[in-house]
Amino acid sequence: MGTDGHVLGIDFGTSNTAAGFLHNGTPRLIALADGKTTIPTTFFFDFETRQTLIGEPANQALLDGADGRFMRALKRVLGTALMHEKRQILNERVTFVDVIARFLKHVKTRAEHETGLTFDRALSGRPVVFHGQNDPRENRAEADLRACYLAAGFRGVEFLPEPEAAAIASGALAHGSTCGLIVDIGGGTSDFSVFRSERGAVSILANHGVRIGGTDFDRAISIDRVMPLLGKGTQLRKVIGPGLSPVPNAIFNDLATWEKIPFLYTGQDRRAAGEMQRLAEEPEKLQRLVSVLRDELGHDLAFAVEKGKIAVNSQGQQSHIALGVIERGLAVPLQADELDQILAPHAHQLRDGARETARLAGLAPDQIEQVIYVGGSSMMSMVAQSMKMLFPDARHAFSEVFTAVADGLALASAQR
Repeated sequence: MGTDGHVLGIDFGTSNTAAGFLHNGTPRLIALADGKTTIPTTFFFDFETRQTLIGEPANQALLDGADGRFMRALKRVLGTALMHEKRQILNERVTFVDVIARFLKHVKTRAEHETGLTFDRALSGRPVVFHGQNDPRENRAEADLRACYLAAGFRGVEFLPEPEAAAIASGALAHGSTCGLIVDIGGGTSDFSVFRSERGAVSILANHGVRIGGTDFDRAISIDRVMPLLGKGTQLRKVIGPGLSPVPNAIFNDLATWEKIPFLYTGQDRRAAGEMQRLAEEPEKLQRLVSVLRDELGHDLAFAVEKGKIAVNSQGQQSHIALGVIERGLAVPLQADELDQILAPHAHQLRDGARETARLAGLAPDQIEQVIYVGGSSMMSMVAQSMKMLFPDARHAFSEVFTAVADGLALASAQR
């Protein structure tokens, strides 16, 4: 990058986004909405007003039942063929590069309006892995994200691994010389950095990541607890002859996946659901699936699952997933031990990822003295439980979970 202009640090997240810059040696976060330094990474294309809503207004439009198309978790589409497919949205054909660019343009405009500065360059956080180690989509994903920034009006962009940014922001937390681990559990990825901190300076010893995050937790809960109410696991009568066959799982898997929900409201999918309902051994369950597709309630279900997950995690015993949007009074109970069982495979992956990061840094688990958690999904109790099993003697602390990456990017921007 050149030396003119100002650098804006942007933590473009799967679920939430924050941005900041260095002001008089201190990170200053941008108010991306009234009084809020983080906003949901969501979009709503309002079919009536022809407006594109971003962040909380997009969420509210969905909850209010406005006629339009809602999108979330588009960061997980980076590196895939979907990024460059043109789709008819409102009055134009656009790609997801165009859609994400509009979001980043909103961030850039808010920052410039608030500060009076011109931010022509960006320092963007990026997950350690978008899809997986040695996955051919890795380079494409970063190239896609770069294209989004350029389309948003930035003249240049550099990338910094998100847990590395969080480690930079955590430097003040160190007490003397210490080796620590950043555990950054976001909406779409879980990233780890081993760092050494000494006299306020932070050096990164190893980065590693796995492609699971909060949206995967939601997906697992939805498939296990909600989709059976819509017919998953039930039987269909064969069209010709006697016998039964299982209901196909694909449509339930997609309906439980945030980034795939917008693509399910097609005539083909609705007809398929109607045919399954006609042949179903338990037609009342498949009728719920028909209703969800007909009334485009997939994101309402996903938000209900997320809300139930947060409730049982914070209450520590049990809660429920309220599904009254489909059928009056419909709900499914969710207990803490059931949640732990559903998320057990993810907990295992998190421990493997953290263990591998320590190995890459040349350290045994008992040499990690401090574990710092960032990212909204790090507040899931199973995350800390998993890390305490692996690092029982370390100090465990929660940083500014929603803004630590943006703080670190703002600090690092001074070096650009």
